[in-house]
Amino acid sequence: MKRYVGTVVRGIRMPVVRQGDAIEEMVVASVLQAAEAQKFSIRDQDIVGVTESVVARAQGNYATADAIATDLKAKFNSDGLGVVFPILSRNRYAILLKGIARSAKHIILQFSYPCDEVGNQLMAPDLIDKNNVNPWTDTFSEAQFKQLFGQCCHPFTGIDYIAYYRSLVEGEQAECTIIFSNQPKTILSYAKKVLACDVHTRERTKRQLIAAGAETVYSLDEILSAPVNGSGYNPEYGLLGSNKATEETVKLFPRNCQPVVDHIQQIFKSKTGKMVEVLIYGDGAFKDPVGKIWELADPVVSPAYTAGLKGTPNELKLKYLADNQFADLTGPALEEAIAKQIRNKKENLVGSMESQGTTPRRLTDLIGSLCDLTSGSGDKGTPVVHIQGYFDSFASE
Repeated sequence: MKRYVGTVVRGIRMPVVRQGDAIEEMVVASVLQAAEAQKFSIRDQDIVGVTESVVARAQGNYATADAIATDLKAKFNSDGLGVVFPILSRNRYAILLKGIARSAKHIILQFSYPCDEVGNQLMAPDLIDKNNVNPWTDTFSEAQFKQLFGQCCHPFTGIDYIAYYRSLVEGEQAECTIIFSNQPKTILSYAKKVLACDVHTRERTKRQLIAAGAETVYSLDEILSAPVNGSGYNPEYGLLGSNKATEETVKLFPRNCQPVVDHIQQIFKSKTGKMVEVLIYGDGAFKDPVGKIWELADPVVSPAYTAGLKGTPNELKLKYLADNQFADLTGPALEEAIAKQIRNKKENLVGSMESQGTTPRRLTDLIGSLCDLTSGSGDKGTPVVHIQGYFDSFASE
């Protein structure tokens, strides 16, 4: 029978998750309840995505600003601390900055410009050209930056992050110096001990700082990589992927995630007889075309996934086949020729002209982005996403 529907994505509602909840059982129960209510069946190769937030909440993986400060004091033991390339985010960074400010008497914040690592703007990029600025070499004090560019408010949130971050540091009774430079080594004129706060470029930043003579360098993934006075922690990502929970606490990225996805898969197999693929997802890896913000403030899209989600798509481009190999065919003959080509395609199409224009990204990045867009970040109440037909093709029946 010909199939008339391809991929179907459903946001699944579930109860509010609290610390200690059996998240694996809750996820499976919520999907099966939705399947019964909405009259859909569970199939082999269905995908269930679970947002990292509910996993971390079930684990109770939280930490206070004081715990952050304690870890930083132990690692740096310095009155003056350089802080390089913080991202501009109340949710992602404000509580971290409180903890950082409690760890030293003087905090030197070095912002990148015209935007942070994930695209949040300090100022419009056109102002660089207007003011004849070379962003690769030019550095500015706070006063010089304001003289050139004026007050800088985020285009979406309306927040002046320069003033906001200063207020957070000074609110903890620490002195605050703010500079602007895209070269990590600039901070070393102010402090020899440095915390690298960038997410995806942190290893390069640390290498450059060490090569330029920094005494001590850590990155955010190395802070709270172990518990401090009973706090939450993440051995792989530390503070990366954390979110504001309260004015004094952050929820960390979930830890030990592989057993979670494997257990969910096992429960589905036991209850339905079907092999369902499972992933935990955070931010999707996509870029806003208007604000230019790259959504991925988490260290990875998916910290854990089952074996069937490894790899990248291996797909043919239908319009290429229709316009080239089978340009002389129409109707059922064209459809059958394309379906046959798909059924007989090579296991690895890398470099093949028939696959040009397909998306050579990891499956977990693609599927995690689909999940993130489906569940949203607000009040939809669907922290679980059920996907059917993702691995189907034009030849599937």
